This record gives sequence, C-alpha cells and structure tokens, in this order.
Amino acid sequence: MRRRDFLKSGMALAVAAELGTGDAQGLVPAHNWGNYDFGSGPPVTDRLNQGPFPQYPPDAVIPTDEVVMTTTPSEEVVPNYGKGLITYITADSGTAEIKSDNIPRAIEELVQFPLGQQLYIRPTWREVQPRPGRLELPDYVKLVLFVAKKNNKRVGLRIQMSAPDYKNQPALPDFVLDKVPTVDLIPDEKEKKAAARFIENQYSRYQPRFDHPFFQQAFNELVGLLAAEFNGNPAIEFVDTFLYGFWGEGHTWPFVNTPFPDYQTAERTWIKMMEVQLEHFTKTPLMTNTQPDYSRVGNSEVLDRTVRSNNWIRSDTIFIENEQIETLSNRPLWIAAALEQGIPAKAPDMNGSEEGISPTENMISHVIDVGANYWSLWNFHAISAQNLLRYYQAFPKPFDQINRRIGYRVRPSMIWSYEEDGYLGIIIAFANDGIAGVPGVLRVTVESADGKVLKSGCLDAGYPAPGKLRQAQFVLPQGTEFTGLKLKAEIEVKGMRYPVQWACRQKLNEDGSLTLRPNLQHGM
Repeated sequence: MRRRDFLKSGMALAVAAELGTGDAQGLVPAHNWGNYDFGSGPPVTDRLNQGPFPQYPPDAVIPTDEVVMTTTPSEEVVPNYGKGLITYITADSGTAEIKSDNIPRAIEELVQFPLGQQLYIRPTWREVQPRPGRLELPDYVKLVLFVAKKNNKRVGLRIQMSAPDYKNQPALPDFVLDKVPTVDLIPDEKEKKAAARFIENQYSRYQPRFDHPFFQQAFNELVGLLAAEFNGNPAIEFVDTFLYGFWGEGHTWPFVNTPFPDYQTAERTWIKMMEVQLEHFTKTPLMTNTQPDYSRVGNSEVLDRTVRSNNWIRSDTIFIENEQIETLSNRPLWIAAALEQGIPAKAPDMNGSEEGISPTENMISHVIDVGANYWSLWNFHAISAQNLLRYYQAFPKPFDQINRRIGYRVRPSMIWSYEEDGYLGIIIAFANDGIAGVPGVLRVTVESADGKVLKSGCLDAGYPAPGKLRQAQFVLPQGTEFTGLKLKAEIEVKGMRYPVQWACRQKLNEDGSLTLRPNLQHGM
C-alpha cells in the first residue's frame, strides 16, 4: 500500500469532511504560497547595506569601483548545515527495517555511507521513554549518535506516537496506555484492501485520546526531556514536529474517524501540542509535514504556525497532491524543505526506463524541481548500505547530480574594490548556485590575515536566492589592504551559528573561508 494515496479517494475525503462540524478556530484554507504574507522571516542582526551602489552622479554613493576578483561554481559536493542527502538509519519500523544479521555493524555502515551528509532516525515514544521522569534512549539510538559524531554527521529525528509498522509493540509507553483511553478506528469501506494491512496489526488501528489531561501532561514531559537533550545540540540537524496519526505524518488514512469528538477539539489539541514543541525547541529547527488535513485534525494551522515561526517543512513523497507541491516549491526563501522518497527495496531495474529515463532518475529530477534542501537515501522497508550502493552504482549520474545541486550553494561571485578617504570599500555580489534559498540568515565576516575581525554582517533572510546575485557592502578600517583578507560565512538559524563552506572552484582555506586576492585580468 502506498500510504500517500488517500487523497485520491473522493469518497474518503467526503466522509472525512463530515467529521467536524461548526466553524474552525484556526483552519487555514488552501492558498498559493508565492507572495503569501508569512512575515519577513527570521530577524537579521548587523544587516549589511545591500545596495544599490551607483557610482555616477547625481546618485553616486561610492566614488568608483572595479571588479578585482571573481569566483566560479564548484563542481564538487559542498556539505553544509541546512542541506544535503540524508541516510535513513531507521524509519517506519525501527531496527526491523534494517536488513542485516548484525544490526550494530549495519548501522555503522549506513553512517559511513559516503553519499549521505546527514542521518535520520524515527524511534517510538516507547523506545525513548519507557518510564516517566527520564529519557532512556535505546542502544541503537545511542550508537547512531556516537558513530555520527565520529563521522562528523548530524542527525535528524522524529518520535512516533503511532507506528503502524511496528508488529510486536505499541508506539506509546505503558504508563501512558494505562491511563489514557484509546479509540478504535473505522476503516473506509472503499479502501478495504489498504485498511487490511493496519487491521491485522493490533497496535495500529487504535489512537489515544490526545486531548486527555494525562496524555497532555505526559507529552509535555516528553518534549521537555527531549529538548533538554537535543535543543541546540550541535549533533542534531532538525527535529520533526510530532503530528497526529500514522508515523506522525498528520493522518490516519484509510480510516474515517479520529479519537476526537469534533474538529474543534482536534485542532485545539494539536495547536496546543505544537506550542509546546515551539516553546521547548528554541534553537533546533522543527520540521512539519505538509500533509493536507485528510483526517481533520488541524494540520493547516500547525503548518502555518511552523512557517510563521521560521521553522521548516517536509513531505513524505514527491509524486503527491498538487497542494503539497505548491507548498514545497513556493515556500519562503528562508524555509528549508526535506523530501522523503523511498527507493525501492528490490534490486535496480535496469530495463525499466521510459524513453531512456529510469524511475530513479525521474524521481530525483522532480525532487530537484521543487527546490529541496534535503532528500532521503532510504530503501523503503529494506534499509542497508549495500542496497543504497547498488542503486548508486546502477544510476550514478542522477545521484551525483542531486548531491551537487541540493540546497543552497553560495559563493562570492564578483568582488569590487574602491577607496574613499583612506577606507577600503568592498562590494560583493553573492551567488547561489543551488536549488534552494539559505534556510536562515547568511552572515559574512571579513578578517585580516591574522584572524582579526574587520567587519561582520548579514544578508536579508534567505538570500542570495537561487540563480540570482545579492550585493553587500563592507567598509573596512583605514589602511586595510585588499590582498590577504579572509572572507568567512556562517548560517544563523534560531540563534545558532554554523560554519558555511563557500561553493566555489577557487582554493579555500581549511575552515572553508576564502583568501581574497586580485585574479581578474582587465583590458583583454
């Protein structure tokens, strides 16, 4: 069963729409995302002057200028925070999805898989907190975090409160199940074949009363414990927002009811749970599914609040409803987007091409089309480094292409230099050769050769935009010489700073900075 197929059923939609009555409290109607007012983005401190910079009277703001240095796009993979290919360690069914007789060794191989720059795990609540009062991370999660640090990779994660692919245990811990009633879900009569998969698993068809006071109390404790461990932790790339239903995606398709008495109660509950997550994860981005609100639980409002709070978004497939494609491809520049798209578990089909284009290449090209920051390296329900390697060996070109284009790839494209009253002025046109905006704020620092900070400031949130230039001015102390200055970049996300390596072919320093030097010959 393809778990994203539910919106293709008009009857299921009609039934779901009748689950809640009355006016919604925060329902955000479907809308085009381009030019939609989500606010101005994350705050920009030390904002640089970003032009314009005319040099001719009567509008002259600089005396003269001349391009003295240029850079050209890198042809290599440039790993940075806020972008990259994500190797999935666990997903829907925990370590049962890892196809190996030696799980610890398989995890190490996945972490070391060279194509991925980030990692992902999706444990259940039961696995990370079997008892109240403290986290007790399972051994496999501890191993992932340990090996990730050793290999200089960060981890994204989600805690599942409903895990229909776990066959032998519920997602919720016993101390919650003992005190919170659950509601059996009613399968859609039109989707009996798909529903059979869930009905066969005794742990998948129920949902707890999320609005129950004890559930809310326990959830608040869980989020607080997780934030104490992971909020602002440099080992963590992002945390998926905990959403309603199966896998935490925001739905319980193909079932037509929910555990809530009405839509208003569901929406209030999930807004409250979103607010708890925003309150605790103040430094690490939350990443919310773009799932349309099939189950009528308030997804649209949760998604809207995610973007307005400058957190990030994700989708769990690429060939999906047009509503999700609109959201992903026209999101604000400063919002990162992750695309989860499983690669088949079976061996690569070398003869399954359509007009010479393999299904894998087709899928990857469309992930690029929506301008993703992240894409999953995940053999659906058959996770192994060997499976990933087989697909890479079969189709190296599309894998290499997305690895060299995904996310943002910024560089100082053209650098002008001028002198005024003894002060050295530099104007830099920053380029973005990637497919996404900067998911935060780009800070640029000019240092002397010995590391002294001469000027530091930020571009506007999300800039430079993909395929465009954004200029900024640096006025440096009197007597400063251009040659030998170092240009460094960082990305600021939720008050945290992460180093950024310039994505240019020109030689960089070990810390990813660029030493400035005239390299443009004039008069040719």
